[in-house]
Amino acid sequence: MLKGKLRLLEKQRDALTEWFGEDCSTSELGFEFEEELKTFPGLKYPRKNEEEEEEVQIDHGLDRISSPFIHKNDEESFCIEVPSEVGHGWLNEEFSQMVDKNEAESRCREFLFEVSQKVIDMERLQRLASFGVPDEGGFRATVWKLLLGYLPLERDSWDIELSKNRSKYAALKEELILNPSELTRRMEETSHFDMQGKENDEYGLLIRHKISHGDHPLSLGKTSVWHRYFQDAEIAEQIDRDLIRTHPDMELFSGNSLCSKQNRGAMRNILLLFAKMNPVIQYVQGMNEVLAPLYYVFRTDLGGQNVLNAEADSFACFVRLLSDSVDHFCQQLDNSSVGIHSTLSRLSELLKTHDEELWRHLEFSTKVNPQFYAFRWITLLLTQEFNFPTILRIWDSLLSNPSGVQFASIRTCC
Repeated sequence: MLKGKLRLLEKQRDALTEWFGEDCSTSELGFEFEEELKTFPGLKYPRKNEEEEEEVQIDHGLDRISSPFIHKNDEESFCIEVPSEVGHGWLNEEFSQMVDKNEAESRCREFLFEVSQKVIDMERLQRLASFGVPDEGGFRATVWKLLLGYLPLERDSWDIELSKNRSKYAALKEELILNPSELTRRMEETSHFDMQGKENDEYGLLIRHKISHGDHPLSLGKTSVWHRYFQDAEIAEQIDRDLIRTHPDMELFSGNSLCSKQNRGAMRNILLLFAKMNPVIQYVQGMNEVLAPLYYVFRTDLGGQNVLNAEADSFACFVRLLSDSVDHFCQQLDNSSVGIHSTLSRLSELLKTHDEELWRHLEFSTKVNPQFYAFRWITLLLTQEFNFPTILRIWDSLLSNPSGVQFASIRTCC
C-alpha cells in the first residue's frame, strides 16, 4: 500500500464510490478529503491546453510510480489530481497494480517463512498453498515436493533424502532401461578387469564366449535382455510421439533446440521407467500431460542442483502423484469400485447435489454421459483444458488438499 494517505478533493468522492463501491470506507482505502489540493509550489500540472508535462518521481517504499498526476507534500502524504481527459481508468489501473504487487510480495514472505522452519507445519503450508503459490521467488518446486511427500518435514533432512532418492533413481535407470550393448560392454570390462594379470592367450577368447545365447540380439527368447529391449523400444516410440505434442507452444517441451531434446529425453526415461515398473498398466497416452507440469516446475527451479536432478525428482513425484489415480489408466479396472466409471459416477452425484438443474439437463434433456466431457478432466487433472500458468495455479490447490488429489479434482471439475 501507499506510504501515508491519499488526499483527494471532495468533488472526487463520487468517483471513488464508483470505483470501490458504496460500502467501502474511504478510511480503509487510505483516503482523506479536504477542500483544497495541497501541492508543492512551482510544480507544473498537466492541462488540456498545456504543451509540456513534468514527471515527478514518488517513492513509497516497495514501489515507484512515475506520473504527472501524483505529487508529494511536506506531510509525507500524497495529493492526486486526475485531469478530465484521463478519466477513472488510469488511477484504477495504477492502484490495482500497486495492490497486486504488494500482495504478491507479502505472500512471498509468508512462503519464505513457512519453508524456512526447522520442521514444516504441513497444515499451514497446505492452507497457504491452496490459495496459490507465487510465481516469484522459486517457491513452487519446494512446496510441491513437500505437498507430495517427497521432502520430509524436517528441513535438516532434505539434503540426505534428496541424495538418497536421486541415487535410487540412477540405479533403477541403469538396471531397467540401459541399452543391452552398453550392458554387455560393462560386463566385458568387468571380466577383463578380473582376468588382468593372466595370459591373454589362455583367457582372451573365453571372455566373449561367456555371453549366453539368450543375450544375443537375434534371440527370440522372452527372457533375453534384447527381447525386452525391443519391447521397450515400441513403448518408447509411442512416448516420443506423445511428447512432441506436449504443449507445442512451449520451447521447453516441443522445441528443436538441444535443450528441448534433452528435456524430452528425460521425460521419456521417466515414463518408460514407470511403464517397466508397472507392467500391468505400462504407459497410457496422457501420462505425458500429467508429467509435464511436474517436470516444468522442477526444471525451471532456481536451485542449480535441483535443476540438474529435475529428472530424478520428477520421477519420484510423478509416482506419488499417480499413486491414488493410477487405476484410472487401467482398462481392466474401469468398472470396478476404483475405476474411472466409479469416479465419474461420484462426480455426477456431486453435480446433482450442488446444481440439480444442470445435472437434469445433462442427464435427461441432452443425455450426455459424464464420460464424454469429464473423463479427460479427471484422468489428466485438467492439464488439457487451460493454459499452462492456469494449470500450475489449479495444481497448487489440488496438491495442497488434505483429502488427496482425486478428492480435490472431482470437486474442481464439479
